[in-house]
Amino acid sequence: MDGLREAERDGASSVTCLPLDARHGAATIWSRVAEQAGRWLTERGLQSRDAVLILPFAQHLAPARRAWMQQGRWLPRVETTHSLASALAPSGLAEALQITFDAAIDALSAKALLAQQSWAQALRRQDGRAFDLAVDRLVEAAQQLLRAAHQRAPQQREAFWAEARIAVQAETPGRFESALAQVALEWAASDARPAATDVLFDLRPSAWIVLQAGGADPLAQALLRRAAERGIPALALIADVALDEVAHAPALLEQALCEDFEDLAQCSAASVLAHLHAGRAPVALIAQDRVLLRRVRALLERRGVGLADETGWTLATSPAAAHLMSLLRACSAQASLDEWLALLKSEPCRQLRGHLDEQALPALEALCRKRGWRTPQSVRFDDLSEASLSLWRLARSAVRQFTEGPAERSLQDWLDGLKQLLQRLQADEPLLALDAGQALLDALWLQRQPWPGSAHEHMLLNTELDHAGFLAWIDQTLEAQQYLPPAPDQAQVIVTPLARAMLRPFGAIVLPGADAQLGAATAGPALISDRLATRLGLPSLQQRREASALAFAQLLRADALTLLRCTRQGSEPLAASPLLDRLSMALQQAGLAGMQVWSDPRAATEIAPRPQGRAAAQAPGRVPASLSASAIESLRDCPYQFFARVQLKLQDSPELEAELDKSDYGSWLHALLHRFHEQRGEQPDAELLTKLADELAKDLAPAEFLPYRSSFDRFAVRYLEWLAAHEAAGAQYEAGEQSRELQPWADASHALAPLVLRGRLDRIDRQADGSLLLIDYKTGSAARLKEKVARPPEDTQLAVYAALMRDAGAMLQAQYLALDDSSGIVAVNHAEVEQSAALLLNGLEQDLLAMEQGAPLPALGEGRACGFCEMRGLCRRDDWSEEAL
Repeated sequence: MDGLREAERDGASSVTCLPLDARHGAATIWSRVAEQAGRWLTERGLQSRDAVLILPFAQHLAPARRAWMQQGRWLPRVETTHSLASALAPSGLAEALQITFDAAIDALSAKALLAQQSWAQALRRQDGRAFDLAVDRLVEAAQQLLRAAHQRAPQQREAFWAEARIAVQAETPGRFESALAQVALEWAASDARPAATDVLFDLRPSAWIVLQAGGADPLAQALLRRAAERGIPALALIADVALDEVAHAPALLEQALCEDFEDLAQCSAASVLAHLHAGRAPVALIAQDRVLLRRVRALLERRGVGLADETGWTLATSPAAAHLMSLLRACSAQASLDEWLALLKSEPCRQLRGHLDEQALPALEALCRKRGWRTPQSVRFDDLSEASLSLWRLARSAVRQFTEGPAERSLQDWLDGLKQLLQRLQADEPLLALDAGQALLDALWLQRQPWPGSAHEHMLLNTELDHAGFLAWIDQTLEAQQYLPPAPDQAQVIVTPLARAMLRPFGAIVLPGADAQLGAATAGPALISDRLATRLGLPSLQQRREASALAFAQLLRADALTLLRCTRQGSEPLAASPLLDRLSMALQQAGLAGMQVWSDPRAATEIAPRPQGRAAAQAPGRVPASLSASAIESLRDCPYQFFARVQLKLQDSPELEAELDKSDYGSWLHALLHRFHEQRGEQPDAELLTKLADELAKDLAPAEFLPYRSSFDRFAVRYLEWLAAHEAAGAQYEAGEQSRELQPWADASHALAPLVLRGRLDRIDRQADGSLLLIDYKTGSAARLKEKVARPPEDTQLAVYAALMRDAGAMLQAQYLALDDSSGIVAVNHAEVEQSAALLLNGLEQDLLAMEQGAPLPALGEGRACGFCEMRGLCRRDDWSEEAL
């Protein structure tokens, strides 16, 4: 028989190995499999209906069965190892502390095991993060070792564990790692229950036939060896093709070179659409990079392309998980107001919102931002509308019942409480309506119960966690669970990993990301070195690399293959995958045509430039009713900024979660100095200043305010020294935080008569000569302040304050007081401030009258104010043409 050869295995036993022709494409390879296997069975007088054909993946079952039916033969039992084992017998249940292959439950079991190790508990006390990392590595290694044992015949496992103990003891990269590896080994070896696939070793079909693609499967090889030992005919059909010995190439083999990430995504989507337009459906889209794939998927879905995703995504990234986590974060005692508002907007609270006015939540959020509330405890009920108050109280009441009770509870108690919380919020139905909602509830045991006596039940009942630990367990569980979205009935594009694309009859294959990452071996367990893996028969680094090369070589069976990659990553050049280099050399040695340059099917659209001129506005008759010093300064800096900020009243919505910055520090210093001067008495100044600083700091986030509070002692010494010298010169504090108003043009016949100037003066001192000194506290540098007053008529703030005080009946002086300059407390005087105030009012009157009559308010587009203007996007400063500049 053509190509048939006999290979002796295990002494007297034999397994027939039959290489399949590499020239067959994915559409015809299954006919070849059925033909060769059927001929082999016929020559030995074996009934195909009593034989078993084992395939690499479940996606191979349908094409293999169709090919057998087309041969007109009885079908053998066509299965994968796992589907056959599941059909023959149920899987054994993991008992307490046994490995479940559920990462979150196994992590709890690992912590329980390490609780018996003094060296591990010492690490837990010293470095909690290092301990958690050790737990992850322990679980990873134990699961890998147990999987390796299950891929061997039951009779060989004792020998495997004995060899593993010798090998692990010989591997000593470090005392801690060695101890962890031995715990992982003994944990895995203690699991004596039969593997789910052990039932396969007792099966006695008329023949075993295994299709090998992408490298040898240890379990399938073990089944063949066991069959040969028992005298059962065994056949291995080898569909692997060495990449360096390619003798066949797709009819269309092309490569696209892209400039960056977005170009790669767009070219990938365009390539898929081009294949579909040419009638090559379905198209396989190989999942190499999940971020890139999300972008490609979005581009294709815009064009109405039906996609089936075989890779899925973790439950933690699903909408249902996001809404559930928003609920749990709001249940924390440290929850911020932003997290509470996120909860009220989420799906779990949809039913609560449905019973109330739809404006209740927006009104509540607007009020929180306006008042600057940062924590749920700071919300004042007197300021809330009835609907907003009802929504707030309903949610707070539901969460309070969940959080009441002991700080640490069993995991089952936490889950029971979560179920009750969802019921109180009527959240089950909204969560189920979201993508992955049912999968999430099942993964967290919220709609089902673990089997009695199982490892899951044991850990749920016996693991004590606080709220943070429960939140971490939820997150770990969702991260470990994959969600596969339902596929459309007629999928035009199938998203699949590289390995699962082998031997499938796709019309075309598109592989984006064929750069240096393609073919790179994934890392193995950290506690199992490559040398140890080789000794134990686990996949080594070289074997994993070769498996990637074999899977890539299988893509050449497709009729059309498009490879896309970026040439650069940022400013650095990005090399092609070594697999592409090997493919190019193999094609050249075989005398085949090389890869074509991809022809971009995208149509270029020319967009005529539209230069933008300098922005300007007109607002006749819209002079504001009142102006502050900052509004007047805005008018002087840029009239268009004044138009947007003051007349249109546009402003950024304040952040609830904004971190403390220099402006918060400045506000704190203003409040501190005002209280200090108002309360000065017999108590020593230094003691009073420190006491007041501690009181005011309680209202701020301690961790964020720490850098500012730590420099307070130096500031206090400097300020008290400056104050002593200031008062020694005859100055005395008179008032602080004074709100003043002025109607500069109060004449009823004046067009600006109703306009009011308003301001709040930080501090007013009476000097020895009877004049008043206006002081404005600043936390900026003294150099900047000196620049401001170098040309007195150009300084706005102190001039406005002087104008507000012009009826005080005393001479006026003014100064900025730099509180945190590197050289200490620095006073920066504004010379002739009363003259500056008169000039300012005169100029302001002319500007406002012109504005009243419709004079344009142009965007100046220059100066320091333009660089930090929040209205820059409105005036389109960055889009102005050169003529407008």
